[in-house]
Amino acid sequence: MALVASIHVDLGWPLPDVTLEDVDGKPRALRDEMGEQGLLVAFTCNHCPYALAVWPRLIRHAATLRSMGINTVAINPNIHPDYPEDSVPAMKEKIAEWGIEFPYLADTTQQVARVFDAQCTPDLYLFDKDGRLFYHGRIDDYWKDEAKVTRQELLPAAEAMVRGEPAPQPQHPTIGCSIKWRDES
Repeated sequence: MALVASIHVDLGWPLPDVTLEDVDGKPRALRDEMGEQGLLVAFTCNHCPYALAVWPRLIRHAATLRSMGINTVAINPNIHPDYPEDSVPAMKEKIAEWGIEFPYLADTTQQVARVFDAQCTPDLYLFDKDGRLFYHGRIDDYWKDEAKVTRQELLPAAEAMVRGEPAPQPQHPTIGCSIKWRDES
């Protein structure tokens, strides 16, 4: 699995007007998932070791964000025949197994990942209540072992956003497995 980093996306970039299906085939427009204070969009999957290490934190942080008026949506761009562990049925199993309480959507065409310029799993985008990108960075400073985290980054960014403060700088890219693009050889 190729290790890649997320790429720079300009802050203030508008939340794309896109719709994906949840694991039950129900259409979910990202704009409709917006919380009173914003929306966290997390590109992730079921098999990447980076995503697997971050999932417990993402699930826990989503509850904290929800209490701040920020909703969370996870998007799986790795719907690919070579990765059955990332299939929609496998996503449904992970929702139950991990207790995911926010929408986990399938990007079956990978077009939403392309619109976002998502590069890896995980790749996090925090939008403010006006649907403008406020934070695009890592969840904290140590992906591999939560016990070794010395600095939270996503939650302080969300707190600053809700308080109307400027976006934190610098915003460090996430690292993870490359998205498994279907058109790659």
